[in-house]
Amino acid sequence: MKQAFFVLIVIMLTGPLVRAAVSSQEKKVLIDLYTSTKGTQWNVTWDLNSPVSEWYGVRVENGNIVSLNLFNNNLQGVLPNSLGNLPFLEELNLAFNTLQGQIPTTITKLRKLKVLRLGKNKLEGEIPEDIGNLDRLAIMDMFDNGLSGNLPSSIGKMKDLKLLYLSYNAFSGKIPLELGNLKSLERLELADNEIEGEVPSGMTELINLKAMTLAENNLSGNFPERIFSMPKLQLLQMQNNNFEDVTATGIRQGNTQLALLDIDKKADTDKRNNFKDLFIHKATGTADTKFEDDSN
Repeated sequence: MKQAFFVLIVIMLTGPLVRAAVSSQEKKVLIDLYTSTKGTQWNVTWDLNSPVSEWYGVRVENGNIVSLNLFNNNLQGVLPNSLGNLPFLEELNLAFNTLQGQIPTTITKLRKLKVLRLGKNKLEGEIPEDIGNLDRLAIMDMFDNGLSGNLPSSIGKMKDLKLLYLSYNAFSGKIPLELGNLKSLERLELADNEIEGEVPSGMTELINLKAMTLAENNLSGNFPERIFSMPKLQLLQMQNNNFEDVTATGIRQGNTQLALLDIDKKADTDKRNNFKDLFIHKATGTADTKFEDDSN
């Protein structure tokens, strides 16, 4: 009887450990990443002989890798094609490293991904056309790389997307009409690219948008002035484009939330409403506003 009880205790104690073992396929993905990005030179490296759950930046739940966060860890090299073989991954943060080459198209297989941060690297080429398959994404951050080509229209399928950071790249072509479908979007940052054409009127449907940065592009035509009256918009930067006859008429009456409006100097001199300070987040490189209480 005592022996049976002892066996039961052992099973209860070791069972969770067995269930938590990461599959050989998922472990191989991490080893591929370690090899292709000079893992021995990372700021915090991995002991490949220890359990995967003990590796720096890796979170495992029920035997599945759900988070990989190697932010600012001196990764150098390219992303492996096997990266798409992490079917339970919810967060991928490889920002602020020295990654090169293209974003693997296999990344679009990460259907449970909610956070994708690749900003502040040296990635090149285009965003995979099927990136919209990641329809659970809330954050997509690829700012300050060398990415180019058109913005994929499939981004419009990301109905849960809140933050889209694509500034400081070399994107060209037009703003996809489908971006107007992103009703959950709070920040849209496309500054300092080579995007051309008109701003789609459908952008006025982004009812939760708090910040839009379009500065330093080749945008032209008539700017949809309804954007000035979007109820939650606090920051709008659109300077150094080729817009026609942009005016700030009615801004104060239409939107009391707008803290920063930055228009081409030639187009309008009344650029700022209630604006106190603009700063850049050190961790993300994205713009935000600070403003004082002026209720008095």
